[in-house]
Amino acid sequence: MKRVILAGGSGFIGGILAKYFHKAGYEIVILSRAPRGPSLDARTEYWDGRTVGAWAAELEGADAVINLAGRSVDCRYTLRNRKLILDSRLDSTRVLGEAIKRCGVPPRVWLNSSTATIYKHSLDQPMDETGEIGSTPEAQDAFSIEVARRWERAFEQVVTPQTRKIALRSAMVLGHGRNSVFPVLRRLVRFGLGGNMASGKQFVSWIHQTDFCRAVEWLLEKEDFNGPVNLAAPNPVTNQEMMRILREICRAPVGLPSKHWMIEIGAFFLRTEPELIIKSRRVIPGRLLKSGFQFEFRTLREAFEDLVHN
Repeated sequence: MKRVILAGGSGFIGGILAKYFHKAGYEIVILSRAPRGPSLDARTEYWDGRTVGAWAAELEGADAVINLAGRSVDCRYTLRNRKLILDSRLDSTRVLGEAIKRCGVPPRVWLNSSTATIYKHSLDQPMDETGEIGSTPEAQDAFSIEVARRWERAFEQVVTPQTRKIALRSAMVLGHGRNSVFPVLRRLVRFGLGGNMASGKQFVSWIHQTDFCRAVEWLLEKEDFNGPVNLAAPNPVTNQEMMRILREICRAPVGLPSKHWMIEIGAFFLRTEPELIIKSRRVIPGRLLKSGFQFEFRTLREAFEDLVHN
């Protein structure tokens, strides 16, 4: 039986991947700091994300290891949180590299999480994998860009001659899970707060959870894929359009806007950062499209219709 290892896979993304690949006939092993009993979809082994332990034996002969580990960025960027965010990504990447090097039969492919936030704040230029990387003062994204760059650099520096390596530059994944943004957006709309956020002109890149899982499987099977890949639907939209579409689907006639200063205040009280809303992420999946991958949900309306009614 084919085996996929999900490192740091106890969250929303790990959950949808575990269900998807279990249904496809894979054995799923989740590496977690807080292992739970075996579920229908997967079994869980303990790891601390920093040191090689007994969990490393699970990588022997595996078809794929997918690293999802990393402290959530949905927090205030205090010095302590900045260190946790960065260290959790660098440490997990480093230790997986060490474990793979020790394998007699290493995994065929290693997919390491990255982020579509790595690209420059852009209102007019779509960003495929050749897009410009860098921070923009108005987007308040300097720390996020630093994390993304160092994360990918740590991944690139690990030499694994028998294991393909792919950096998953993922956009916002839309699903029903606890850590997905979709339930939050729907709740705002239902309470009449689903208007423009800040200017509303900033672009939002997204991908439906089904297409996210299908794209990951595609990358596992396509032997010619290496390096960074954008996991995003081909049609990013502005924040204004996103909220309008969701209001229409939820039949919410009113959506009060949130001005920039309101977002700053709200982010402070919610213990998060305004960058998550105000940065324009106009990311497109250049390499996936060129390889022939077909999206089931190409437009945001299709994705929202599916999530609202299913």
